[in-house]
Amino acid sequence: MKEANEPNKVVSLSQRQPAERVGDLLGAVRAIAGRRLQLLLGNMFEHVDDALFDLAEKAENNAAQMHYFDGMREVRKRRPAVERSYLAQVSRELTGMTSATAPAPAAPTGPVELSLVAENELEESLAITSMTAKNESRLARDLFAVNQRLSVICGGIKIDDATNPVAPAALAQAFRQAMRELSADMRVKLIIYKLFDRYVLSALEELYHEINTELVRAGVLPQLRHEVVRGETPAVATGANAAASGAAVAAATGDIAGDTDPEAQLASELLHTVRALFSARRTLANGGAGGVASANATGHGAAIAVPTANELLGALSVLQSQLATGPAPSAQAADPAMLGREVAQLKEHLLGQLGALRGERPSQVAAIDEDTIDLVGMLFEFILADSTLPPEMQVLLARLQIPYLKAAILDRKLFAHRQHPARRLLDGLAELAKGWSEESDRDHRVHDKIKSIVERLLHEFDDDMSLFERLNDELQAFQDQSRKRAELAEQRVAESARGREKLEMARRRAAREILDRIGSQTLPPLIHGVLARAWANHLVLTILRQGEDSSAFADALRFVNEFIASARPVHGTEDRRALLRMLPGIERALRRGLANVAFQESDIERLLGQLHAYYRQQLGELAPDASTEDVALPIPESIQPLLDTETAEPEPEPELAAAIAENGELDQIGELKPGIWLEFCPTGDAVTRAKLSWISPMSGRYLFVNRRGLKVGDYAPHELAAALAAGSARVLPSEPLFDRAMGAIVDRLSQAAAASTDDLA
Repeated sequence: MKEANEPNKVVSLSQRQPAERVGDLLGAVRAIAGRRLQLLLGNMFEHVDDALFDLAEKAENNAAQMHYFDGMREVRKRRPAVERSYLAQVSRELTGMTSATAPAPAAPTGPVELSLVAENELEESLAITSMTAKNESRLARDLFAVNQRLSVICGGIKIDDATNPVAPAALAQAFRQAMRELSADMRVKLIIYKLFDRYVLSALEELYHEINTELVRAGVLPQLRHEVVRGETPAVATGANAAASGAAVAAATGDIAGDTDPEAQLASELLHTVRALFSARRTLANGGAGGVASANATGHGAAIAVPTANELLGALSVLQSQLATGPAPSAQAADPAMLGREVAQLKEHLLGQLGALRGERPSQVAAIDEDTIDLVGMLFEFILADSTLPPEMQVLLARLQIPYLKAAILDRKLFAHRQHPARRLLDGLAELAKGWSEESDRDHRVHDKIKSIVERLLHEFDDDMSLFERLNDELQAFQDQSRKRAELAEQRVAESARGREKLEMARRRAAREILDRIGSQTLPPLIHGVLARAWANHLVLTILRQGEDSSAFADALRFVNEFIASARPVHGTEDRRALLRMLPGIERALRRGLANVAFQESDIERLLGQLHAYYRQQLGELAPDASTEDVALPIPESIQPLLDTETAEPEPEPELAAAIAENGELDQIGELKPGIWLEFCPTGDAVTRAKLSWISPMSGRYLFVNRRGLKVGDYAPHELAAALAAGSARVLPSEPLFDRAMGAIVDRLSQAAAASTDDLA
């Protein structure tokens, strides 16, 4: 940077500007930004309707189509609010620039923003980060000039890409905040972000040109030149490398700028972000010099060309052959730390093998190949560290590092496209492996199938990418066959559980109806015994066979009322007549009800005989006999009493219930859907993996099965919440392995980039 020497025309960085002049200059910048951004944003919204309508016409189903139509209506309704919020936020940030400290952006930007958060927030963060990085690199020169001139008019406060209110990062974050005015589906929001990138950020040159022209006219650094001091600002120093890396990605993966499919867009932007982070890391490792040399100096001063893709593939084939013919490590004998070191050291082994094939060892590879090697290495490091996979499966899948590195070099679209056959195969293997256990795989079908696919890739994969598609078809056929068998078993388990629940609910209903009618009365043992055992079971069968709304159930409840009334003491003629009127109906109902619960005719007659004796005593026709109270009822042992059973699910202890409510475990299990996998470790060492198969609509209990569809356990909501709170159960992620790995890789690289930037600062 150089400053002119005419004091009447040039504003020095060291000068403190009069408040009025600062206000005028910032006001001019604010007016320019407000006018241009309003035009750009309006132009963008004019294209939203067309984009959403086109996608709705191409939607794969009615539900997706409705998402786009709902999005169109929401955008039309909320567009003024979004525009007002956006322009007001940019204006506020510009107005606040003269404060004692540099203004903070609305939210973290750049690599620091990418953390493993909720999926929607990750998608938004990736969209923001990708468009920010791309436009900062493209606009580096003009943006540098705006930053420097704003620093001058703000009294020397350092303004950079992260704190400039009209920089891509701040503008993108302001738009993200304004987008909170919309309640549209995330797919719709991602399309709008893409259009914001295309119609707003991509047109910022004119904004920066007008701002720079206005400030130069006002005498602010008119002779400023864009010169980057080595190591001064990592974000600026790495701009060219990030742009070069992005160009390489575009060439390798294809230009999908016009692709508005949210999944494809997210995957491509994720890869773009990873490449930019790799480039930044490489620049920092080189001391800020930037770039990767195409040739390297040896100790003797000779230059060794970087290996070509064919050379890399040849060296990898040798290493793959060695791995395929060597002994396969077992999960019990394998040392996770050793396997992790082998994964991390593949680049070193590859360079050694290249040296053996060439006769001279290169010290590095081309930038795009280095990124690919590192990215595949991080992918398999994630696999070895991923607790979602059982250790035995981690060991098996880790053997695929070399075939997948070859595939990534052969086809650069592997990391950019979610539907790439190699990516789908790894996701499918991981999903099958997630629910594996020795107990559920006693015939070794699942283990052997995964192992056979791994071995086939090691032995057969050379450069024929169609092998992944064939193995995908084979794996899909195996999963379909296994799923059909498991679904039959699951249906039997669910039907059994449903039957038990219906029986339990019927038992509780019958017990409650009888207990409510008895109330605080003390019934004679004979009357109570008939109700608690014989008639309660008759009520249960009536509920199960004919339903609670049936006339048969109503008749059975009327009998309970009459039978209890028949036990009241007879004090006069009217009571005597009432009892005599009831007795024939009681006898008829008892005969039908007892026959319904499989009483033998002889048992029915004996029981009725005991009741006749009791009623004669009630009527005064027979002297009371205390010994009859102890006579055993002629009721089969198979008919158990119901009135002593528990009538409600046991509630958790108050302290545990409070802890569960505070930590939100009940909310967590309320979001569980059938098909999700959990890991249970109730004893601290015996680990069981189970899939949520069914949630009872009656009791709310959660039924879990293993990979074969056999029952593993069932839990009441508070029991499952208590297990989650205690750490004896955990929910396994449902996202595909590749997506989770890429998110973790971005997070890891972002944190490393942020730490390096802090060190340099």
